[in-house]
Amino acid sequence: PNVSLTCPLPGVPKAVFAAAEGRERFETRVTVLENGLRVASQNKFGQFCTVGLLINSGSRHEAKYLSGIAHFLEKLAFSSTAQFSSKDEILLTLEKHGGICDCQASRDTIMYAVSADAKGLDTVVNLLADVALQPRLSDEEIEMTRMAVRFELEDLNMRPDPEPLLTEMIHAAAYRENTVGLKRFCPVENTDKIDQKVLHSYLSNYYTPDRMVLAGVGIEHEQLVECAKKYLLGVEPVWGSAQTKEVDRSVAQYTGGIVKVEKDMSDVSLGPTPIPELTHIMIGLESCSFLEEDFIPFAVLNMMMGGGGSFSAGGPGKGMFTRLYLNVLNRHHWMYNATSYHHSYEDTGLLCIHASADPKQVREMVEIITREFILMAGAIGEVELERAKTQLKSMLMMNLESRPVIFEDVGRQVLATNTRKLPHELCALIKWSLRCSIRNQLWLHWKHFPVRMAGSPGCTGSFDKAALPEYI
Repeated sequence: PNVSLTCPLPGVPKAVFAAAEGRERFETRVTVLENGLRVASQNKFGQFCTVGLLINSGSRHEAKYLSGIAHFLEKLAFSSTAQFSSKDEILLTLEKHGGICDCQASRDTIMYAVSADAKGLDTVVNLLADVALQPRLSDEEIEMTRMAVRFELEDLNMRPDPEPLLTEMIHAAAYRENTVGLKRFCPVENTDKIDQKVLHSYLSNYYTPDRMVLAGVGIEHEQLVECAKKYLLGVEPVWGSAQTKEVDRSVAQYTGGIVKVEKDMSDVSLGPTPIPELTHIMIGLESCSFLEEDFIPFAVLNMMMGGGGSFSAGGPGKGMFTRLYLNVLNRHHWMYNATSYHHSYEDTGLLCIHASADPKQVREMVEIITREFILMAGAIGEVELERAKTQLKSMLMMNLESRPVIFEDVGRQVLATNTRKLPHELCALIKWSLRCSIRNQLWLHWKHFPVRMAGSPGCTGSFDKAALPEYI
């Protein structure tokens, strides 16, 4: 009681504080096994780890197959395998290590991931190998998947938020019938046609070790490599080890075009207040792949455009500085939404703006959004550019605080480039991205305009430059 608060307590040992042990310990390490499988890991402090298999396979590779196989595989993931008799048994096994599992299929990648206690790494890698290479794909599971796919398609068509469908339509318009323009969701007419034989034919071509990355965050690299050798080296998959024949190596061909869908949403209201009848459009142009130097300038441009819903646009102290807030939402009260998106792939990309308004305002809405695209190639203020760079760096670093996000970043970068750019390298690239690079690329890619329009009543589409006078 007599010790002053400014003096250390007697008899208490001196505190030892943690210190960084050098950046090299936290760099991504990559090892290539004899069969071509890449093992990538990122060390991170904590009790839990995230480990998963990323496979270079998705809807863009379905040109020679029934559309929707990747969607089916996403729903079939973590079902019964050679070792596990049911999904319940898999979940009970993960529960012993406090684990959860997930599978996501995109246009170019299928990802099987598990987050669990790092002490259960051996069990997790064994499970991932079994799920990816030894699925049973029983008739009962396939029938359940058909029902799940049909329900999801019905739900997508009734959902007030049109963004998932608009994303599908802008890709279909920009890359007609090729690569990333192929349907990501399984068409209803194909649900009864996809069976075990079709799935095995697809899996034998695309689920090969040279197209896979085993990525982990929160574990030691040597331990992950040992588990990979134990469970993924020399394993014969359930569909056999026949040599691949029909791997699609097509490069995306940008076509431009228009896709429109008219929908009646008058009976989909979730409460006594009816959903407002809106027309949704998405206008876009070809950008670049994530392998090109201009990927970072396009990411800065996307942040500079920004945008969102009209609810967040106004009011004192909101501080919305992106162009779509300042030039569109704050000036046109009848606009419900204006948001910029940037989709980037290994061989191409799309820069889009999604806008929503009353059907009577479609013409004016298209004029306003088109004007914003034209203004992109004009003057960019120093303050505006620096704000966009800072915002992009902030978003990048905040997202990389999450272990699953780090895992996906490690896996996708290694799958595409065999290496990984660390956050401080990306921040340096963002810092030095030049405004002239943004402007030059916009003029270079100003060839065609894909547009989507959807709503109630409304439409969704994409058109090239020659079609613009019809709307402007």
